[in-house]
Amino acid sequence: MMSRTIAILAGAGMLAMLGITYFVTLGRYSATAAACGATAVGGGDIGGPFELVSETGEIVTDADVITEPALVYFGYTFCPDVCPLDAARNAAAVDILAEQGISVTPVFITIDPARDTPQIVGEYTDNFHPKMIGLTGSDEQVAAVSRAYKTYYAKADDDPEYYLMQHSTFTYLVLPEAGFVEFFRQPAPPEEVAETTACFVAQS
Repeated sequence: MMSRTIAILAGAGMLAMLGITYFVTLGRYSATAAACGATAVGGGDIGGPFELVSETGEIVTDADVITEPALVYFGYTFCPDVCPLDAARNAAAVDILAEQGISVTPVFITIDPARDTPQIVGEYTDNFHPKMIGLTGSDEQVAAVSRAYKTYYAKADDDPEYYLMQHSTFTYLVLPEAGFVEFFRQPAPPEEVAETTACFVAQS
């Protein structure tokens, strides 16, 4: 009876500590988000660990990729309009931040692994920025990271070769220690992306 009571008290104590940690963390990121004019509350259930394939064909994890603040975007290289505009916007934001002495990595994750081989995503990202990392993987790997970041994608038609993809167009700001902290919608200009990113970096 005594051991059961001790176990219950120990469990309650652990839950209390977890609760305190949660609220302290949430409070800290909420304050940062408010200070930076953010549209999202970081520290939630967006993002997390992933395993994908790099431009060189190597298996990489989030720990290998997110080594500094990163702008993570989900798209595909055959995309005729939105993807290149967003990739160029993110690249421009990275250059603005570099002028301020802030190093940020732009990351492009394909949602079309059937066509986007490591070589293709590598050539695609090289056209936008020398720091941009292109990632692909198996159908299962891409689906897993998409679920983690709460993105949407699907084939728009049945053309076996020249099909288009429907997909969400958010860019995610991810910090190595904090994880996901903010997202940017497609219309956001590079100056806004850079300003908000710089604010989060300064607060971290």
